[in-house]
Amino acid sequence: MDDELNLTYITLGGHVEVEKYRYLYFVIMFTVYILIICSNSTIVYLIWIHQNLHEPMYIFIAALLVNSVLFSTAIYPKLLIDFLSEKQIISYSACLLQFQFFYSLGGSEFLLLAAMAYDRYVSICKPLQYAAIMRKTTVSIILVFAWILPAFQVAVAAALDAREKICAFILNGIFCNNTVYKLQCVISGARLIRDMIIFLNVAVLPVLFILFTYTRILIISYRSSSEVRRKAAQTCLPHLIVLINFSCLSVYDVIIIELESDFPKIVRFIMTLQIILYHPLFNPIIYGLKMKEISKHLKRLVCPARMNYVNTDN
Repeated sequence: MDDELNLTYITLGGHVEVEKYRYLYFVIMFTVYILIICSNSTIVYLIWIHQNLHEPMYIFIAALLVNSVLFSTAIYPKLLIDFLSEKQIISYSACLLQFQFFYSLGGSEFLLLAAMAYDRYVSICKPLQYAAIMRKTTVSIILVFAWILPAFQVAVAAALDAREKICAFILNGIFCNNTVYKLQCVISGARLIRDMIIFLNVAVLPVLFILFTYTRILIISYRSSSEVRRKAAQTCLPHLIVLINFSCLSVYDVIIIELESDFPKIVRFIMTLQIILYHPLFNPIIYGLKMKEISKHLKRLVCPARMNYVNTDN
């Protein structure tokens, strides 16, 4: 019976003094999860109900924020349950499912940021062709592609990993990311090549594409009027900040499997929390404050009386 249990269940060994601080952890992370859902959903709601926000740029922002909610939902409920449980365990199949959601939605983040960069490139560098290029059909195809491609590729990887024999049953983490590979008895060269191809498709190529498009935008803006430069800075800067933030967290997640023994447990615990805490909260703040039209509708939603007073004075 014990052998059967070991073959089925994995212990999440990345928690730090969970017995002592379980209720504090739970309250903090539950509050963060509610804030993530409310903040992201509020921006999506504003984009949904206001006709002037039914443009490709805002639709991509809404998709990115929905992606953040899905990303958090793949992690937080299980994490909250673990904080209140005597044992932090997960079945190997459920672990692979969480692995699937974590990396497919992470890949979708990069592809959606690439779509936003392309939208800004067409808007600023080819304004007369914008309506013809960024049609509703094109936007829909891009959104489907951004979610389907990573999901399919990571699903294949997870299905193949499910057939691998595992020789370890303690995962040095608080959820199932690439540290799952440390559980396997053998890490084959074919698996490394497969993962590199997936990483190239859903992360490296989108980032290179984003850098290329923003370089072109920078060149065109520099040669254009101050109005074009202002528009470029206003709409592109939030996307670049989000990209840099998410890329740094993703780099940490990629290298942690190689360097985990060099990190103290408390440092690894804190850094892992940053991946699931900082970014989903960061996105709605950036877009809510830095995107002028969204910020205007957000202020009107939060302080309707004050905005009506200002409009009356004007």
